[in-house]
Amino acid sequence: MSAAATAGAPATTRSPAGSGALAGTRTLVAFALRRDRVRLPVWVLALWAGTLATADKYTTLYAGPEARASLVGTMGSPAGLAMTGPRHYLDDYTFGAMLGHQMLGFLAVLVGLMNVLVITRHTRDEEETRRAELVRSTAVGRHAQLAAALSLALIADLALAVLLAVGLGSMDLAPGGVEGPVLYGVAHAAVGLAFAGVAAITTQLTAHTRGATGTALAVVGLAYALRAAGDAGGEGSVSWLSPIGWVQRTYPYVDDRWWPLLLCGGFAALCAGTGFLLSTRRDVGAGLRAAGPGRPAASRALLGPLGFELRLHRAVLAGFAAGLFVMGAMYGSVLGQAEDMLGGIDQVQEALRRIGGASVAESFASMIMVVLAVAASVFVVMAALRPRAEENAGRAEALLATGLSRGRWAGGHLVVALAGGTVLLLAGGLGIGVLGALSAGDAGLVLTLTGAALAYAPALWVTAGVAAVLFGWAPRAAQAAWAVPVYSFVTGYLGQLLRFPDWANGLSPFGHVPRLPAQSMDWTPMAALTLVAAVLILLGLEGFRRRDLLTK
Repeated sequence: MSAAATAGAPATTRSPAGSGALAGTRTLVAFALRRDRVRLPVWVLALWAGTLATADKYTTLYAGPEARASLVGTMGSPAGLAMTGPRHYLDDYTFGAMLGHQMLGFLAVLVGLMNVLVITRHTRDEEETRRAELVRSTAVGRHAQLAAALSLALIADLALAVLLAVGLGSMDLAPGGVEGPVLYGVAHAAVGLAFAGVAAITTQLTAHTRGATGTALAVVGLAYALRAAGDAGGEGSVSWLSPIGWVQRTYPYVDDRWWPLLLCGGFAALCAGTGFLLSTRRDVGAGLRAAGPGRPAASRALLGPLGFELRLHRAVLAGFAAGLFVMGAMYGSVLGQAEDMLGGIDQVQEALRRIGGASVAESFASMIMVVLAVAASVFVVMAALRPRAEENAGRAEALLATGLSRGRWAGGHLVVALAGGTVLLLAGGLGIGVLGALSAGDAGLVLTLTGAALAYAPALWVTAGVAAVLFGWAPRAAQAAWAVPVYSFVTGYLGQLLRFPDWANGLSPFGHVPRLPAQSMDWTPMAALTLVAAVLILLGLEGFRRRDLLTK
């Protein structure tokens, strides 16, 4: 072709700036909606249904003014404010104010988790699996994938906001019009977008999905800790450093302030813009934070599968251990006030009577142990399903092509799941034990509550066994293992309050653990759970040995 012809031809190179950098965004949004057509609706509907169920229970549990007055006295303590929110809600503690005070901060963490997972799944995970490189080889702009991920998070947040506004607007929670429920719903969307912006930055920093997710979730945890520290201090000035503190200070159903949401919007826009800018400073698949050179020689522990797999899980395990300790400490800090806090709530009293125990504090601690155990089971499922992620990424095939057997490789991950879950129970038990002993003035609670938490170890092992069976025999359905912690929380904790039948709790491995310290120790179910866990794990490993490797 002649130079003249070439000069006269239209330019086909797309400019990296302007609209060209966002080319293909709409197509990627549609594709992301298709991929998450089950995942996102489950997230949104679960948060919506949980909020409405909680609001409905408030109207039943605290129907009398005496119950609400007793609750105000308890929640006004520093420990109560740290677990809930600002003291200003207590001035007129209607059902709506109760919902904003006790649930807004808690749900903000869950909404933040949803947004972080959405962003990292559709950006960094795409790069780590090299699908992003394939997509970018087509007519897709440089910023299209991040823009599509942020758009998907926005869609999920707005859907949740609309559902919350409509659902809560149909309930009589406080005097006034629809402004309270609408503000409550929009506050969730605002804090979700703020943490989506945080994830847009963390995905640029590291080359690994787990690192980007962990860093963003650490920011979510820091935001909650700042909020708790500020509210417990009384003045709440530290809470203004946290997006969770911002949305709680909208005071839905109390003052209905809209202007704190501008802080969330500005923070989200700033973080998203920073994420777009940082993405231009790195290559596809790489992170801004360069990997360190490491040691000149690997330690002896890394030469075996177990040591190497422990290295893979150690950061997540450490994060869970810190989180379980803090969670236990928060519950333990109010253990000494449990009788005053729960004394006027008939339905909770009935649930505690069903558990048994010499005191309300013992029964309350037994109920909380289920929450700690279910939280630990989240790590157990993650660790037990890690081999499936390695298999999908193609790394398992390379490892198993060596002299490493399938049983040693998958078994190493299961050992980390079993031992790590037990360590998490120890951390949670120490948290509730130490702070519970300080709160109740009884040093003996440290060992008592730590032992009560460790009693759930066999139930965690059964959970790992279920994940192992699914991985070994039905790898494409391995994600169904998440049904165990979800079902166990619903029946073991909420079921006590909602009076589920005993057989429903019996379907969960956690339902067979003695409710220590309220009940006496029974070794028979513990031995049975351990035996079931061993059988399930061996069955899962045998299934993995027999089947072919599968990749996406």
